[in-house]
Amino acid sequence: MKVIFDTVSYNCSKIVTNSYSTSFSLASKMLSNSIRQDIYNIYGFVRFADEIVDTFHDYNKEVLFNDFEAEMYKAIENRISLNPILNSFQQTVHEYNIQPELYEAFMKSMRLDLHKTKYLTDQEYKEYIYGSADVVGLMCLKVFVNGDEEKYNELKESAMHLGSAFQKVNFLRDLKADYEDLDRTYFPNTDLKQLDEASKLRIIKEIEEDFEKGLVGIHKLPVEAKFGVYTAFIYYKKLLKKLKKTPSLEIKNTRIRVPNYQKFGLLAKSYFDYRLNLI
Repeated sequence: MKVIFDTVSYNCSKIVTNSYSTSFSLASKMLSNSIRQDIYNIYGFVRFADEIVDTFHDYNKEVLFNDFEAEMYKAIENRISLNPILNSFQQTVHEYNIQPELYEAFMKSMRLDLHKTKYLTDQEYKEYIYGSADVVGLMCLKVFVNGDEEKYNELKESAMHLGSAFQKVNFLRDLKADYEDLDRTYFPNTDLKQLDEASKLRIIKEIEEDFEKGLVGIHKLPVEAKFGVYTAFIYYKKLLKKLKKTPSLEIKNTRIRVPNYQKFGLLAKSYFDYRLNLI
């Protein structure tokens, strides 16, 4: 009766998504039911890895991460794991032929967060973002195109730009926590102790370029995925707009948020855009 265990595993991945991110959970609900669970499965996996390196300060993070990574490989090889999050993830990996280089690149970037605190060059910065965000977008894209390799290759670059945009917005939003709590700085050639408007606007311009390239791909997504991905796009664009209007000193001292009532307003906007074929 493995089907019961699989159902329990899927429910765990869904609970993780709903518990850790209201915005991602909301966007996921706008995906077709045929693909929604697999996105929960991917999110549960990446969230657990991220939690190990970001929040489990009272434990040996490296031991936990090594164990999690080893169990990931065992789950994929054996097609089962008693860790329900990894059991869900391996199902999606096999169902959509997600290549090892994608989840291995993700784990490589997460492992960097165990020790590396500064990214001094553009190359280091880009490699980290590729592993921490771009490949997550590519894993989701594998699900969105349902095995269509031609469509995957067509949308691959746009998906990476969208993943980069989301991650960079997160970096800017979480500037205070990353710097003060984790002693991390991701943006190269930027002195966070003296973040000025010029530096902030340079970062935002880079993000806006990523959003523009990512939107091109959203227009070409299958109908099952388009509304959900566009909802996430609208949310992050709103967050970036708020960051752009916020003085750099305030960004360093507080975490900018989009209130829940505004999130539901953004959902309504994305729905009308979708229904009117504006995306």
